Amino acid sequence: MMSGSVVDNTVSSGNSSAAIPTDISGQILDLDEDDDLEVFSKDTTLTDGSSFNASMQTSPASMINQYKFEEDADTKDIFVTVDNPESHVTAIETYITYRVMTKTTRSEFDSSEFEVRRRYQDFLWLKGRLEEAHPTLIAHPLPEKFVVKGMVERFNEDFIETRRRALHRFLNKIAEHPIFSSSEDFKIFLTAASGELTSHKKQGPGFLSRMGDTVKAVAAAVRGVRNRPQEFTEMQEYVEAFSQKISSLDKVTQRIVREQKEYLEELKECGPTYALWSQSEEELAEPLKNVAGCVDRCCKETEEQVKNLSDHLIPVLHEYVLCADTLKAVLRRRDNIQADFEAKTEALATKKADRDTESKVLSLAWASLVGRFPEEVKQQKIKGEIKEMRNDLDKAEDRLEWANNALKSDWTRWQKVMRTDLRSAFVDTAERNVSYYEKCLAVWESFLHSQRTDAEGNGKVDFS
Repeated sequence: MMSGSVVDNTVSSGNSSAAIPTDISGQILDLDEDDDLEVFSKDTTLTDGSSFNASMQTSPASMINQYKFEEDADTKDIFVTVDNPESHVTAIETYITYRVMTKTTRSEFDSSEFEVRRRYQDFLWLKGRLEEAHPTLIAHPLPEKFVVKGMVERFNEDFIETRRRALHRFLNKIAEHPIFSSSEDFKIFLTAASGELTSHKKQGPGFLSRMGDTVKAVAAAVRGVRNRPQEFTEMQEYVEAFSQKISSLDKVTQRIVREQKEYLEELKECGPTYALWSQSEEELAEPLKNVAGCVDRCCKETEEQVKNLSDHLIPVLHEYVLCADTLKAVLRRRDNIQADFEAKTEALATKKADRDTESKVLSLAWASLVGRFPEEVKQQKIKGEIKEMRNDLDKAEDRLEWANNALKSDWTRWQKVMRTDLRSAFVDTAERNVSYYEKCLAVWESFLHSQRTDAEGNGKVDFS
């Protein structure tokens, strides 16, 4: 049974730093938040879901009302743009900020338009607060806080643009989410002046509180869950399979793009070679020049094709590699909440058994010696402890039911968005591939037509 109000959707969270996987720690640049060298974020372990407040109603009816995930594009009422990156150099650090522009018709906003500047650690703070308040909702991944050595140069324009697009997509995914978009933290992120945001960020729990949550999460992970519902086991299996497939596809696509770039560099050397050759072959001069021209035109088309793959397909694939990591973290947090509930259930059962045993022993001992008064005092104390444990258990049960309902609803929403995004990326890639090969085919067909015409005019070779 639901026992009351236990879930808080506005719990504060302090700044958290993304953990760098140990298996690649020797291959990455060790940067802190202020370096702002991120593409996508794997920081998906900010909280174990232990922070809740007794102010939110969690009856089954309120859950149904709380999680209506059907989206209607015609009713979108908040639009966010991330653009205009700027580098800032101070005596102690160099960092990048982005302009965040918001237009909205929502009544809870004081104005219809806002413009603020935010740095990466502000985006990280927002993601942390959302996950703290809603541990089993699926937050879109952020750009990573670290980069593999050799991939980019510091403040490289192409890299900054890739990162800007990723941050823009992150905020718009949050804006489209039916729960996250109504968060007070999201509103503050979009509207608060820098000083006000800094002050708000300091209101999160202290270091010791966050350490306590981490210890609880580790303990729950070690303890594990005994009776996970089948639907969440199926989710976990799906995520594992999805993660493997999308990771493989991401790696293969990146390898294809690298090979195409190498092919492009070699192709760029062909055109000038044909042109130079034409200067020493009088009878072949014209066809050689035409080949050089065809190669140059194909170079331009290939360059555009590589750019399209790099700008449109790879970011989407890598984004969903990180979405898989996010889903794994969400499922872990759900398991932690269930593990906490199971631990409290076991503790209460143990306490009741101990009470019954002590009651029999003390009853006989004190009755024969000094009467029943001391035994009654002890029993009253135990009853009070059991009542408190039962209240905690009821809250844990409510929290688990809330978490399960939230994840089931958001899972359906996420799958729909994921399939739409990937289908769109694949269709776009197919169309661009068709266009690329058609253009290259037209280039070489024009060359064949010119040679066929020249041959027929000279009465020489018939190319047909």
